[in-house]
Amino acid sequence: MASSSAPLHGLPALVDGSTRVLILGSFPGVASLRGQQYYGHPQNHFWRILALLWPAHAMPGPGAYAARCAWVLARGLGIWDVYAACEREGSLDAAIRNPEMNDFAALRPRVPGLAAIVHNGGESYARARAVRERMGLAHDSAIASLRLPSTSPANASWSFARKLQAWGEAFARFGLR
Repeated sequence: MASSSAPLHGLPALVDGSTRVLILGSFPGVASLRGQQYYGHPQNHFWRILALLWPAHAMPGPGAYAARCAWVLARGLGIWDVYAACEREGSLDAAIRNPEMNDFAALRPRVPGLAAIVHNGGESYARARAVRERMGLAHDSAIASLRLPSTSPANASWSFARKLQAWGEAFARFGLR
């Protein structure tokens, strides 16, 4: 398990100039940090949901992470987290201590066509206002902020089918289906 005494550092932003929808988690879990891969826990629903939303575009397997990243970027998605660093024991958001936000001001020029920020869960969405302010979007209503159910296996209050439906509706809203 990760120790709460040493700061943990997150993963770099996965974005490019074609990113239209930025998916923001809170902070990578233990399995993701260990593997240096977004949504690296095998029980996380993130990659399975994306594969089902785009059945015409075969998603590379879990052993081909770089290809998965290219696959996501080709669909107009970006992935990052709200926090750059924190102290935490385990993977639960409730255990996050002393978080440091990512540099969203530096990210903004890298995503000129951004249409939406999709928060993967409640902890990320709780920081939506701060994210928008740091990106210079506090008064820009053209860029939506949405809260979606967490794809984490810890989010057992939402069935897989309900998560898939919510994520599908959000993606359809921004022409990502």
